[in-house]
Amino acid sequence: MKLYRSFATVGGLTMVSRVFGFMRDIAFAWAFGSGMVADAFNVAFRFPNLFRRLFGEGAFNSAFIPLFAKELEGNGKDEARAFAEEAMSGLFAVLIGLTIVAILTMPWLMYILAPGFAATPEKFDLAVLLTQIAFPYLLCMSLVALFSGVLNTFGKFVESSSVSIVLNLTLLAAIFIGFALGYQNTPAGGIVQAIGVFVAGVLQLWLLIDGLRRNNFTLKLRRPRMTPRMWRLIKLGIPGVIAGGVTQINILIGTIIASMQGGAVSQLYYADRLYELPLAIVGIAIGVVLLPDVSRHLRAGNHEAVHDAQNRSLEFSMLLTFPAAVALAVVPQPIVSALFERGMFLASDTAATSALLAVFAIGLPGFVLIKVFSPSYFAREDTKTPMFYAMISLTANTLGSIALFFLFRSYGWMPHLGIAVATTLGGLLNAGLLYATLARRGDFVLDRRVKRTLPRIVLASVLMGVVLWLVARALSHHFGPDAAEWSRFLALFGVVGAGLVTYAVAVFLTGALDRRQLRSFIKR
Repeated sequence: MKLYRSFATVGGLTMVSRVFGFMRDIAFAWAFGSGMVADAFNVAFRFPNLFRRLFGEGAFNSAFIPLFAKELEGNGKDEARAFAEEAMSGLFAVLIGLTIVAILTMPWLMYILAPGFAATPEKFDLAVLLTQIAFPYLLCMSLVALFSGVLNTFGKFVESSSVSIVLNLTLLAAIFIGFALGYQNTPAGGIVQAIGVFVAGVLQLWLLIDGLRRNNFTLKLRRPRMTPRMWRLIKLGIPGVIAGGVTQINILIGTIIASMQGGAVSQLYYADRLYELPLAIVGIAIGVVLLPDVSRHLRAGNHEAVHDAQNRSLEFSMLLTFPAAVALAVVPQPIVSALFERGMFLASDTAATSALLAVFAIGLPGFVLIKVFSPSYFAREDTKTPMFYAMISLTANTLGSIALFFLFRSYGWMPHLGIAVATTLGGLLNAGLLYATLARRGDFVLDRRVKRTLPRIVLASVLMGVVLWLVARALSHHFGPDAAEWSRFLALFGVVGAGLVTYAVAVFLTGALDRRQLRSFIKR
């Protein structure tokens, strides 16, 4: 019951964040489209945002939480506090140095982050400036991540799940300020956005510091020292960050390659934002909650509870993820058209973004399953195995992205579609390797209920997909470039409503969910 309640807390707050995030994306697409300023800002935000995803969404805490939980349960609150302060001081010292070096060397780093921008000096210089302004955000988010890990270990998820709400509201306010100042689709508007990123980081850090204070667990900076506990954190942390953040590293690599095609960086960003809605609500909620839960059960020697938590997480994730993946793959154009096609975002942007979204959607179950399987390794302090598989996936994705980008371009196809294909295959490969090893070790055994439920979820999702396609086809004239705004949104509401109703009926007809389970879930 507590596990489901925690899923609901994290997933619910993430849903609120994503609603504000969509509002921000809609406003950003209206103001900047996929032009020079949009490309420059998306590259500038991609690097510090990579660290936000790595740290804020659990990769860093894959090493920190098990060690912190061990100190808390084995040596008491004071020793746990001392360990957290050691980790905070070391992290702060390293990232202060990294931030200073990165800001000073950014004109040269940009040749790595976006080599394609070098062909357009104005875009290149703007990307350098915006990245320098936004870069300190990663320092704030790294500390936020550590504070979140402390609170999550205590079973407190509200503050850590609210930080993205702060980010989205702050950047939405920055867009409105830019509108008010007349900076629509101008370099000055991009500068306002970059300043908004920095301000958001400061506000998010303040939120977590206040959360620690209210839970009577304040932390103080001390002189960094290399203690045995810090060596253990580093030993576990580096593989954990690589393994837990492979999806985001794949996206960063895709951005680097996409910089060689005008507008591709922004179109990939918009598609990425849409498929990450279910990934954030389901996958990240499970990843955040499951790790401390499994860690506690392992410390107590309750292996039955470990297997139950893992199976219920798998069942819960696929119940929500698979229909989302089918919907995004079957009707991407109505979704993109209704949400983004206005102002500087043109019909050609809709066509390109829709194609990318459909490909990303195919890999969505794999991306979520990585979040489900990884905590089973991290809770056992095994970060090397998922890191090894992440590197295999990363290598395959990088080589595939480069090869398919130029192959597609040689045939006159949309070249950055090849990046989406490689990213999707890389995610599915990573998830498959993680599960195969867990199953071989006996650390993740599918129970009878999951084996019965998963095929029925797939069948219910396919039935929903057929209905979605028919309804979207019947309403297709409402999603054209000449359709009124209100007409697009009403049509999208009709398509989404038809899908929700169909899936709700289908999960009961197929037996994927019964009344008893539904009542239990609502009660929890």
